[in-house]
Amino acid sequence: MSETFTVVVNGVQRSIDADPSTALLWALRDAWGLTGTRFGCGAGSCGACTVWVDGVPTHSCDTPLWSVAGKDVTTVEGLTEQGPHPVQEALIAHQAGQCGYCLSGIVMRSAAAVDEARAAGKPLAEDDVRQCLDGHLCRCGAHNRIVRAIVEASEG
Repeated sequence: MSETFTVVVNGVQRSIDADPSTALLWALRDAWGLTGTRFGCGAGSCGACTVWVDGVPTHSCDTPLWSVAGKDVTTVEGLTEQGPHPVQEALIAHQAGQCGYCLSGIVMRSAAAVDEARAAGKPLAEDDVRQCLDGHLCRCGAHNRIVRAIVEASEG
């Protein structure tokens, strides 16, 4: 049974007719063409699909559409309007990504942490970043470079 859901995605109101249990991830990728959000495990365990829902990092692969109706969703494509986020700049500067598959989820989770740390005037330590990224899997071995880049981004 299909229903119509309206979600604000990256500042744009979007609607979709779908089963209420449809994962937000599939609406983002298949219906709205926002392919920066990746499918990893489908169970909310790897972090590749992380987006912000009302500013809170959320796994989109196990978030049903009914739960985000009327909410604001931010994907990696809509992270900033002023150019790359400091996390993205630091990842590039450190050449921290290899395959890049996990990076959109890592960017979204760590950008929230960096924004919070900068607002508090307290940079993140490596342990803070590792805890923040505990639910994100990086299989290509770039995790240590990613952590160092995020620490640097938080120092701003």
